[in-house]
Amino acid sequence: MRTTRTKARWLVTAVAGAALSAGCGGTASSTPTAVPSATASPAPFGQQDVQADLEAAAVAAGIPEGLTELGSDPSPEPGETEKERKLAALIARLSPCTVSWTHDRADSASSASKLDPSRKQLELVLSNLAARGWKQSGAAEEVPVGDRGKYFMATYKKQGWTLYARHNTLSTWSQSSATVTEDACFDRLTDEETALLED
Repeated sequence: MRTTRTKARWLVTAVAGAALSAGCGGTASSTPTAVPSATASPAPFGQQDVQADLEAAAVAAGIPEGLTELGSDPSPEPGETEKERKLAALIARLSPCTVSWTHDRADSASSASKLDPSRKQLELVLSNLAARGWKQSGAAEEVPVGDRGKYFMATYKKQGWTLYARHNTLSTWSQSSATVTEDACFDRLTDEETALLED
């Protein structure tokens, strides 16, 4: 059940921002002529495209490849209670709508008073994502974690997906992560399902 709860925690972050997503739409042609097939809409930007962007951005920043995951585990543990079973089923249903990436680092040179190397790498990842069409949404935030470290947050969007980047620096350990969610998928969550993820 621990794995299911961990997945639920990072999905909660996604749910918090999903409701702010704008709807999609297009503009109609000003003339009644038919659109030729050569100018048909491009293929949708999907989960594997998101993964490819994130992997490429990380590798270009000097981070090893293979750290992204598509969705949740193939079969989340169903749990013992009805609530745990509902949560596992919900996470499995949301699996095609999420991509996650995590990079941990132990570094004795890190401290709360200076930018640690993995945070610099995350800045490069975000810069590389921006070069691939991801647009920052709102201002990035950085808050102290007592006197032991810092917590950084930034949000980016691209073609119906929202990326939540995070970085924790605590003493000699740091972690960069990103959770990417499909806006339309999370917009369809009911209040009950949102509450289940947040509990």
